[in-house]
Amino acid sequence: MSDRVCVITGVGWGTGSAIVQKFAASGYKVAMLARREDRLAKLENDIKNANAYPCDVANTGALTETLEKITKDLGGPSVVIHNAVSGAWGNFMEIEPSDLEKNFQVNTMALLHLARLTLPKMIEEGHGSLICTGNTSAHRGRAGYAGFAPTKAAQRILAQSIAREAGPKGIHVAYITIDAVIDLRWTRKRYPEKSDDFFIRPDEIADEVYHVVHQSRGAWSFDVEIRPHGETW
Repeated sequence: MSDRVCVITGVGWGTGSAIVQKFAASGYKVAMLARREDRLAKLENDIKNANAYPCDVANTGALTETLEKITKDLGGPSVVIHNAVSGAWGNFMEIEPSDLEKNFQVNTMALLHLARLTLPKMIEEGHGSLICTGNTSAHRGRAGYAGFAPTKAAQRILAQSIAREAGPKGIHVAYITIDAVIDLRWTRKRYPEKSDDFFIRPDEIADEVYHVVHQSRGAWSFDVEIRPHGETW
């Protein structure tokens, strides 16, 4: 596993860092992408095999340069996990149109560029994975989500389109819908009355991401939904 490289976008203190820890502990050389350089530096210091690459994935030029640097430093990625997310809430009259455009750049366009920049080499080698983390906004447009849900729905459909093209060429593309409130410091403050069973832990998400990446070729998933046992759906 020492030659396996995993690129993860949107690495913060929650889901992103949990995915980093899972893959790094399993022998991958992990490239962490996020805008917060100080946060990445701490994670790089704390996690063996984790490497910091500060980058705004909405900046196509910066993303291209960063992936080139990762390939030079670590080798070409065999796993790419698009976990970066940008959101804005409000109804269609309340949101700023520019916010919808910004969210689309992070959630959808960055996925397109990641695929274009990494999948050709994976296809050439005949193996690899592109995983996108999402949520229920990818499946429905609720009131007040006009600035967010359209970008996640587009993200999922883009991933599906990529999967149909790349799957027969040996590349596993999957979309993991997280139908839950993630157990973070700020979500605990928002829902102080909720029990532990209400939340999904970041390490539980990381375990499922790792599992999907390592599914047998004879039983690949595309749409994967995870939620706590008590979640209504």
